[in-house]
This record gives sequence, C-alpha cells and structure tokens, in this order.
Amino acid sequence: MGLGLLLSIIIGGLAGWIASMIMKADTGLITNIVLGIVGALVLNVLLQLIGIYAAERIVPQLVVGILGACLLIFGFRAIARRS
Repeated sequence: MGLGLLLSIIIGGLAGWIASMIMKADTGLITNIVLGIVGALVLNVLLQLIGIYAAERIVPQLVVGILGACLLIFGFRAIARRS
C-alpha cells in the first residue's frame, strides 16, 4: 500500500528538515523534501538488502527518512571534501 504522494512529501520534508538540523546543513524547503524522500528510498533499499523492512507507517518511515537524509548529507560532504 504505501503512504501516498502527499503524505510522502510531507514526511520527506519533515525528515529532511530534521536531518538538516542534526547535520547542521543549511538547506531550503525543496532540498529538505528531496533529501527526506531520497534518503528514505535509499535507506529502505539498503535495509531490504539485509532483510529489514520498515513498516509503511508514518513514524517508521520518518525515522528511515531522517537517517537516510543524514546519510546523504554525510556522503555529499565526504565527496565535496575530496574535490
């Protein structure tokens, strides 16, 4: 089933905003939404590879989105430092 498009955008924005606060990243609204949604997608795929499935509910997906967005911010910073 899933969360739906509108709820995914809202959860993604919230997850990206929280991750930007945790990682002390200066990002805007659109970037927060993208970070949260892409972070959740990436981390869900990684978790599924090791046999862990996050429930398709708001709180588990928010946690996965926050962790995934933090992972993306960390990765971007690591790549930017090399350049």
